Parts: sequence; C-alpha cells; structure tokens
Amino acid sequence: MILTLSLNANVTKTNYILNTGGLLDERAYIKINEIGAEVKEKLNVNIYLDVKGDNGINIDLPMKEKIKLMKVAEKTLVKDLKKPYVILTLALDQKYSNILFSNNELKEIVDRDDVLDGYVIPLLAAKDKNTLMSKVSASTFNGYAQIGDAIAKSKNIKLESSIGSEGKTAGTIWKVFMYTLVLIGIVSYFFIILKEKKYKKEFYRRKEEEKINDEKKENNE
Repeated sequence: MILTLSLNANVTKTNYILNTGGLLDERAYIKINEIGAEVKEKLNVNIYLDVKGDNGINIDLPMKEKIKLMKVAEKTLVKDLKKPYVILTLALDQKYSNILFSNNELKEIVDRDDVLDGYVIPLLAAKDKNTLMSKVSASTFNGYAQIGDAIAKSKNIKLESSIGSEGKTAGTIWKVFMYTLVLIGIVSYFFIILKEKKYKKEFYRRKEEEKINDEKKENNE
C-alpha cells in the first residue's frame, strides 16, 4: 500500500523538493531527498524538484503566450535558489516540463532532452492502470535520479543512491512502442494506397470493357 504525503505544508517542502502538488508518494519523496542530499554532500550541487498540478497559467492561451508566461514563472521560481543548481519542473495541467540550470557547465553535463524524453515524459504519457500519483512519482524520481547520475559521472563519482540504468527501461519500452505504432501506420497507409490504386485500375478497366462492348453492339446493329 502506497502512503501519500499530507498536502499540509511543511511536510511537502524540503531542501530539494520545492512543491509536490500532492502528487508524490512517500517512497519517491524519501528517495529523491536521499539522492539530493548525497549529490549536495559529494558534488556540492543542489538538485531541486518542483511539481504542480496547475501552475496557474491559463491552459487555453495560445502556445506562444503560454510559453512566455512559463518563462516568467521560471524566473520567479529560481530567483532564491542556492547555486549551483539544477531544477526539474513539472506542471501537469499545462503539460509542461523543463530542466533549468544555474550555469552553462551544468547545462552541458546534463542532457535536458535525454532526461525529459527518456525518463520523465514516457512514464507520464503511458496509458496503463497506474494512478496519476504513481506516474508522477515514478517519472519525476527517474528524471531526478538521472540528473544526479549525470553530474556524478562527470566527476567520476558513484552515487550510493543511484538507480543506474533502471529508470530508462520504461522510456525505452515507450519509444519502441511509439516507433512500432508509427511503422504500423506507415505500412497501413502503404497498403491503403496500393488498394486504392488497384481499385482505380480495376474501375477504369471495367469502364474500358463497357465502352468496347457498347461499340461492338452499335456495330452489330
């Protein structure tokens, strides 16, 4: 049975978790703080997590306007964070996730696209029986852990709290699934086109036969 954290406050905020949105289960919460503490101790980098169900930005706004407001919200979010830092953010209602860095060195060490596309988004987007809390917990934990591993690897340090390559398994499965769907779609489209061409060819052949038969009838008459 998964124990959930109280939304009352002080419990949901730690040195590394800024907000949970009531969407982190206790196991992920504890493990993320464990990784954050070890990274801080061994690498002197602060890894933060900010999870919100709704960050207050109107989801009906045009995409360009939403992104602009997201950037403003991000600047407000990081202005008081201790440097150097990396922060993983997630706003569910806005379908927005990002990773922010306090300096270019960290930006070069942590591959933002790899973390989001390989560890975070696949688990969030998965169509399965898991609850929303389970998906958010797993995806943010995987992303957070990968950020820690990437920084540790750059310093040739092994984190005791590391989960290794386990976190990317779901992402890999998801990518294979998506590529399979695309391939099936392409093959299906190909067969539809062939079938349509065959139908048209048969249609014109019959029309030509009818024309020839009509001409024969006229000549016989």
